[in-house]
Amino acid sequence: MEHKATAKVRAGALALLAGAALGVYALDQFSKYLIVSNLEEGEVVRVLNDVLQLHFVRNAGAAFSLASGLTWILSILAAGVVVCIIWFAGRIRSLAWSVVFGLLLGGVLGNLTDRLLREPSFGLGHVIDFISTPWLIPAIYNVADMSIVSSMVIFMVLTIRGIGLDGSRISGRTGARGAEPRRETEPPVTPAPVEPAS
Repeated sequence: MEHKATAKVRAGALALLAGAALGVYALDQFSKYLIVSNLEEGEVVRVLNDVLQLHFVRNAGAAFSLASGLTWILSILAAGVVVCIIWFAGRIRSLAWSVVFGLLLGGVLGNLTDRLLREPSFGLGHVIDFISTPWLIPAIYNVADMSIVSSMVIFMVLTIRGIGLDGSRISGRTGARGAEPRRETEPPVTPAPVEPAS
């Protein structure tokens, strides 16, 4: 019975991870398709004045236009991240961690698709960026970038709270002798009071 429950939790976590990844990937690629189809490169459309703008650029670097000119290296790193996520996926029992890896996987795949399939060539393709918020971030980004950053924020929150991939929470710190911290999976059971013998 316990094995069935564990398998059900694992299946639910994997389904959530896959759903989040597919959702991000589809939204990222569809939004890029709309931008490429309707705007000229370099064109700016003010949606909310300086708060939100659509600014179509082709980015040879990483997220937020960083590391420009290292496209091949970025493509290899992205492929490595995808392999690592797939390898870790079977260990996940936490829905929160499923969201983290799903957002990260969808974002990485979205930009990796651009690098592999867009101009100028395979592995050297430029990523389509189009979201500009000058008041917040002096860079142009896309849905995949936002997904990657969101996954990192949730990652830090879960790490600070001590929540493991299996959903358990570390309740204490390692002692002076190197003892492993106790993990809370279920609330402790309080023994029933013993009545004195009459």
